[in-house]
Amino acid sequence: MARAMFEYTKTVLKKVSFNADLFCKELEKALNRLLPYEVDELTIWLKQFTANKPELYACMALIKK
Repeated sequence: MARAMFEYTKTVLKKVSFNADLFCKELEKALNRLLPYEVDELTIWLKQFTANKPELYACMALIKK
């Protein structure tokens, strides 16, 4: 079940990546919902996903909190 939530989170983040505000809100929800090791995996995925999306860099600050 937890793995399904991780995959669902990635899907949602991909779909809302057109809007930085939505992306930040969904990322914040995900960080509260996922298990600690999933947050670590999500961080790795996000670094790759946002590599060529500078408009989403501001949202990455949420991970460091």
